[in-house]
Amino acid sequence: MNGNETATGRWLAFVESNTTGTGREFCVAARARGLRPVLLTRDPGRYVYVERDGIDTRVLDTGDTAAVVECCAELTQDGGLAGVASSSEYFVSTAARAAAKLGLPAADGDAIARCRDKAAQVLALAAAGVPVPASQAVTEVADAVRAADRIGHPVVLKPVLGSGSVGVRLCRTPAETRSWAGELLGRATDERGNPVPARILVQSAVEGPEFSVETFDDAVVTVVAKRIGPRPFFVETGHQVPAPVPGTTAAALGDTALRALAALGLGWGSAHTELRMSPDGPVVIEVNPRLAGGMIPVAVRAALGIDLIDAVIARAAGQSRTPAVAGRGHAAVRFLHNEREGRVTAVEGVEAAQAAPGVVAVAVGTAPGRTVRVTHSFQDRLGCVVATGADGEQAGARAAAAARLIRIELEKPAKPEEGVAGR
Repeated sequence: MNGNETATGRWLAFVESNTTGTGREFCVAARARGLRPVLLTRDPGRYVYVERDGIDTRVLDTGDTAAVVECCAELTQDGGLAGVASSSEYFVSTAARAAAKLGLPAADGDAIARCRDKAAQVLALAAAGVPVPASQAVTEVADAVRAADRIGHPVVLKPVLGSGSVGVRLCRTPAETRSWAGELLGRATDERGNPVPARILVQSAVEGPEFSVETFDDAVVTVVAKRIGPRPFFVETGHQVPAPVPGTTAAALGDTALRALAALGLGWGSAHTELRMSPDGPVVIEVNPRLAGGMIPVAVRAALGIDLIDAVIARAAGQSRTPAVAGRGHAAVRFLHNEREGRVTAVEGVEAAQAAPGVVAVAVGTAPGRTVRVTHSFQDRLGCVVATGADGEQAGARAAAAARLIRIELEKPAKPEEGVAGR
């Protein structure tokens, strides 16, 4: 369905977007419901799909809630506004607050904002008896080292505000803690250009496999197994839906996630809770008050027949819909990560990947002319593949094989001038 075919529908405003592919799916789902997606953004060029799919945009300072509300009020006068939402961690509270001010369906924006502050989140969870890592928020490098000594190395350092493993690192020694704390505390803005507080979280490193629990309202939809890249970073390299664990393990993870949501005053719409299964049981690493990114919703739909994206759109537009399990299949996600920095010169093999066995979705988040960097976070994902299989192992193998068909070429590194090595 193209933009002209949806021109008579009410607007559904999206405050920014994620970059992996779910943001694009949000717009597709809105159009399927007869709505007109419009992206409110500082920079439409940030999102490859906007021009390709003919998405309407409004350029404004999305960090200013008043500006977002004003823009949405204008949309209300221009054909009507069904709702306001966001697929980006950084703007879910802004979207909720804007929707509430306009009398549209919304989660509790204040609860979301509190949840996004990881230091406040972990205190609320601990107070409610939900298992979390030993943690301490600090504003000085010396305090970070002292906190790590008290907690015991290795520790994990992370910004109190953030998403997608940006700035998250394992520190094994006081020297590593001192160095990384200095790096984080020296950052004035995040990767979106938003100002960030000079405050970080020092946490104990929890050992054990990582999972996420996807919920809608107060019900568990599924448990997802996570693939994590090499330490000291925590970059996700893939997912498996559903997680290949015994029913008792899935139940323990799901119950812990629901306890966490209750402690944080959440439970309206989607949430994405990340946990590790420690030797002593599930430990909540963090709660994200939004639909999962990383194409997890696409994998959930492919494996289980549950369309979480459509459910989120329906809820935001006041067309309440509760997702229901419709299948018992298996799906996996594999990401393409850049291994060096440079300017993209070509993207090839996408059609071959789309035609590969079991593949249900391919998303590429870059294009020729763009510059990619190595950040050891979700920003290193240049694309992803979602595939299905008879079991999780086959689904993962199919997704990985298809991902290898995609070639993202970078310009060749400049050679040092003769006789001037290393310039």
